[in-house]
Amino acid sequence: MVAQTITEKILASHAGLSSVRPGQFITARVDRVMAHDITGPLALAQLEAHGIDRPFDPERIVLVPDHLVPSPTAQAAQAIHRLRAFARRHGVTFFEVGRGGIAHILLLEEGLVAPGELVVGADSHTCTLGAVGAFATGLGSTDTAAAMATGEVWLRVPATIRVRLEGSLPRFVMAKDIMLALLAQIGLDGAAYRALEFVGSTLAELDLDERATLCNMAVEAGAKNGIVPPDPRTLAYVEARVARPFTPVVSDPGADYLDEVVIRCSHLEPLVAEPHSPARGRPVSELAGLRVDQVFLGSCTNGKLTDLRVAAALLRGRRIPPHVRMVVTPATQSIYREALAEGLLEVFVQAGAVVTGASCGACPGLHTGVLGPGEVCLATTNRNFRGRMGSPEARIYLANPAVAAATALTGVLTDPRAVVGGEGLFV
Repeated sequence: MVAQTITEKILASHAGLSSVRPGQFITARVDRVMAHDITGPLALAQLEAHGIDRPFDPERIVLVPDHLVPSPTAQAAQAIHRLRAFARRHGVTFFEVGRGGIAHILLLEEGLVAPGELVVGADSHTCTLGAVGAFATGLGSTDTAAAMATGEVWLRVPATIRVRLEGSLPRFVMAKDIMLALLAQIGLDGAAYRALEFVGSTLAELDLDERATLCNMAVEAGAKNGIVPPDPRTLAYVEARVARPFTPVVSDPGADYLDEVVIRCSHLEPLVAEPHSPARGRPVSELAGLRVDQVFLGSCTNGKLTDLRVAAALLRGRRIPPHVRMVVTPATQSIYREALAEGLLEVFVQAGAVVTGASCGACPGLHTGVLGPGEVCLATTNRNFRGRMGSPEARIYLANPAVAAATALTGVLTDPRAVVGGEGLFV
């Protein structure tokens, strides 16, 4: 029997093959297809153009409005209406505003992805779903339409880079810092069309929220997918949400890896990525003092409950200075409700931040927090390319939620280790 990586084993099983090899082209069945309010209408237009009236299996299609909700324009409302009407007509799962959130986190919460499954979505950050040991990757809208129509995807098997995370995380260091360190080491194309498989002792310290952050930012290195082999923590999370049978998969001993990258996590400190690239990570201590106009806490990278807890612990009982605005956007409505029950949202509001409804928020530069010319933003998002969050003349710095909270409190880039508070947290 050929020894294979977890990615290769999932792809082989879905292609009906005993094994696959990197570079091989396959046609594989999909377990789930996702599209949102930006990409979904384009996919539906392709179906209509080809005279396809019905998806291959309505129960395996998920439509999630998350970029422009609640609709800020008539055009956005029309796009979402198109998804809603399609879902009603065919019995497709549709998450209405107030009951949804960012697709990538929502699918995890709702048990719509499980270990060993193959999931595709019309968004590059679909790779987030690899946190539970699934193969998940983003597609263009045309390929997504093809998957909706046929239940299959055509792709090339990626070679795998093993990312070994070793050591205990220092205080205020999070999965975001691991990924910024990895990107600084290998660059934006260092994993181009590769699978990033995360292993090592540090994973035992990372909950599912943090593992999702690892897989979420795999695409920032050009990766086809990011994946964390399922362990007891994964299975406990999934079994609480998934009723259908699933088969966890792990890499075989002796599987062939293209390369291995080791991140000494115990040596890390909070990092900040400078404009205009996620690969420009530097210790926050080297950038301390830079004045900011806005702090954004949210996105599929860092809008999860763990992230909100970390930031709230530092903000509790304190006030944000008048010259800074802070926007907090929970990733899903479920996270919003839990944060409300725990008193986290009250902490943010009392500190002077604005809390928005669950959505992608300011991240894609479309809604609730767009930046103006010359403004500086510290964001917990995954990308800081020029013009990403609004004006091409704005500057975006990326960091973890602890750095975001500390920066909001001072109005300048601040090392959270210089801020007293947050005791009792894993950070």
